Amino acid sequence: MRAAGWVLATGVRAYGLIAAMWIRSTMTYRASFVMTALGNFAATALDFVAILLMFSHVTTLDGFALPEVALLYGTAATAFGLADLVMGSMDRLGRRVRDGTLDTLLVRPAPVLAQVAADRFALRRLGRVSQGLLVLVWSLTQVQVAWTPVKAAMVPLMVVSGAAIFASVFVAGAAFQFWAQDASEVQNSFTYGGTTLLQYPPTVFAKDMVRGVTFVVPLAFVNWLPGLYVLGRPDPLGLPDWTAFAPPLVAVVCCAAAGAAWRVGLRSYRSTGN
Repeated sequence: MRAAGWVLATGVRAYGLIAAMWIRSTMTYRASFVMTALGNFAATALDFVAILLMFSHVTTLDGFALPEVALLYGTAATAFGLADLVMGSMDRLGRRVRDGTLDTLLVRPAPVLAQVAADRFALRRLGRVSQGLLVLVWSLTQVQVAWTPVKAAMVPLMVVSGAAIFASVFVAGAAFQFWAQDASEVQNSFTYGGTTLLQYPPTVFAKDMVRGVTFVVPLAFVNWLPGLYVLGRPDPLGLPDWTAFAPPLVAVVCCAAAGAAWRVGLRSYRSTGN
C-alpha cells in the first residue's frame, strides 16, 4: 500500500512539474493563448448552438425541454472538458510508439503515464471547460426541478465522477495503442464521440446503444443515470434507483481497469529499435 501511494505521489508530482513547464511556455505568448482559448470556446459552443437551432423548431426533444437538455449537455461537456484538459494528450501515444520516442520517456525517473498525460499540456482547453460550465449554470437557473440536498449534490458528483470516467477511457484507449499503434481515432470515438452522445437524452437513442454505454463502456454513468434522477425522469432501461448514485463507484472501477490495461500495455511494449 505504501509503495502504491509513493508511486501515485511521484506520478502526481511529475505531472505537475511537466504541466507547469508547458503552462510557462504557453504564457510566454499570452495574446496567442487568449486567442486559442477563445477559439476553443467558440468551436465547442457550436455543439450547443446546434441544440438551440433544433429547439427553434421544436418545443421538446422526446419530452425533454431545452433547460433539461442543457443540463445534460453542461454536465457532459464540463466533465469531458476536465478530463480532456488533464489527460487529452494521451492520444499522442500511438505516434510515440511508431516513431520510437516513447523510449526516451522510459529512461526518465518518472512514471511514463504521468509523462505522456502531461506532454504538451494545453491550457487552451480551458475554453471547453468554461463553455460547458456556462451552459450548466444557465440550465440550473432554468430547469424545473424540485431541488433537495441530494439532488443538489448530484450535480457536482456528475461532473467529478464523469471526468474520472472519461479520464479512464483516455488511458484505456492509449493502452490499446501499444498494440494498434495507430488507433487514436478509435479512442476519439469513445471520448469525443461519447461526450456528443451524452449531450442528448438517452430516450432518443435505440435501447441497444443505451445498453452499450451502460454495461460495456459505462459512459451512461457520467450524466444520463444521475441526470435522469435529478430531473425526475424514468430510466429507459428500467434500472433500479440506486444506480443513479453509482457514478463514484463506477469511476473507481474504470480507473482501476484502465490502470491495469496501461500496465499490461506498457509491459508488452517493444521498442522500434535503431
